[in-house]
Order: sequence, then C-alpha cells, then structure tokens
Amino acid sequence: MALFLLILLVVLIVFWLSSLKQINEYERGVVYSFGRFTGIMQPGWRFMWPYFQQVTKVDIRTKTVEVPKQEAITHDNVQAKITAVVYYKVVDPAKAVNEVEDFYYAVSQLAQTTMRNVIGGVTLNDLLAEQAQIADKIQKDIDRISEGWGVDVQAVELKDIELPDSMVRTMAKKAEAEREKEATIIASEGEVVAAQNLAKAAETMANTPGAMQLRTLNTLDSVSGDQNTTIIWTLPLEILRAIEGFGQMVKGK
Repeated sequence: MALFLLILLVVLIVFWLSSLKQINEYERGVVYSFGRFTGIMQPGWRFMWPYFQQVTKVDIRTKTVEVPKQEAITHDNVQAKITAVVYYKVVDPAKAVNEVEDFYYAVSQLAQTTMRNVIGGVTLNDLLAEQAQIADKIQKDIDRISEGWGVDVQAVELKDIELPDSMVRTMAKKAEAEREKEATIIASEGEVVAAQNLAKAAETMANTPGAMQLRTLNTLDSVSGDQNTTIIWTLPLEILRAIEGFGQMVKGK
C-alpha cells in the first residue's frame, strides 16, 4: 500500500510538472482547449491540462523588419531604389495567431507593397525633400491593415534612396548651375551698388569747390610712399589758364 501511494505521488508530481508552462514577462500565451481559443496566459508559471490544452507563445516586444531594396517609379517617371525599416509590436496576441498565419512575414510583405504604392504617388523632389512625411504615410497605410492582425506599426524609417547615375549627374549639373546663377546675381548687385556710390561721389566732388584738388593731393600722398614710383603730374587746366593769364598781365605792364 505504501509503495502504491509512493508511485501515485510520483505520478502526480510528474503530471503537475508537465502541466506547468512558464510565460516570460515579454510573452503572452494563446490558450486552446480542445482546439478552441479559450484565453490569454499572463506572465508566470501557469497550469494547463496536458493533451486537452495547448498554448502558443507570442512575443510582444517591439520588432524590426528591414524592408529589402525595392524598385519603384515616382509620379514623374523616375526610377528609384528604396530601403526602409519598419518597427512594430503585437498588441493583441489572439488576433496575431488566429487572424494571420505568420504575422512577421505578413508585415514584411505588406510593407514592401505599401512602400512601392506610396512612392509611385509622389514626385522625385517630394521624395527627396519630404522623407519624414512619406515615411509617416507608409506607416499609417500599413497600420490600417495590420490593425486587424493585432499588430501595431509604430514607425517607418526610409534608410536609403538610390537613384540612377544619369539622374545623379543631372541633379549635380542643375545644382552647379543654380550656384553659378546665384554668384552672378550677387556679383551684378555688387557692381550696381558700387556704380551708385561712384556716381554719388562724383556728384559730390563736382559740387564741392576744391574737392578734386584735395582728392588729387590725397592720391599723390598715397602713391609717394613707394620710392620706386615716378609721378608725372599734369596740372589742372584751370591752374594752367591762371598762370597763363598772370604771364600775359606781367607782359602788358
């Protein structure tokens, strides 16, 4: 009798240990009883009936799906190759198991098709200048469908945009032409300002008696600092006429 009780006790312990399931903190257990969904197991050690119940563990941590390089044609018929990263997490384990066969593969495929569709609706300039807005639209489009799978798409990031070499060279030429245009405009504006200042200076000197002589003397003083410079100074016409008149007046006496 004692042996029978001992054997029975051992059998019960083994049965109890085999009936325990450990659910980690980052997991949830989807429970099926006789093949039907009956509930969600929370983290910890949980009891379940062997053979009558089964549990499928679902990781609820944020996952990363790297979308492979996709060839897409923009709205203005430019071919581009784009890679992206999708961040998502399971918010409803029951739907993630019951509504879709492999939610990881499903999210990856949905991200690829959605990205091509969104890129096809924008121009190349918008694709390059508004990457954040485009990524946000891709995220919303994916999330609208994946919500029915119990999956929440948290973010989409465009990693790289690859353009044909011919398009890159064309864009480089355009950028260089724009820079040359800006440089020419700035130089011409500077010449206009310089010409206006020179005109004002000439007008001031013309209306100020003796201004030209003072300017001449100032220039001579600046040049005379160099000993190797020979200065040939032509007297102003007014001074020459004054000297000539003075000579004629002396002769007349």
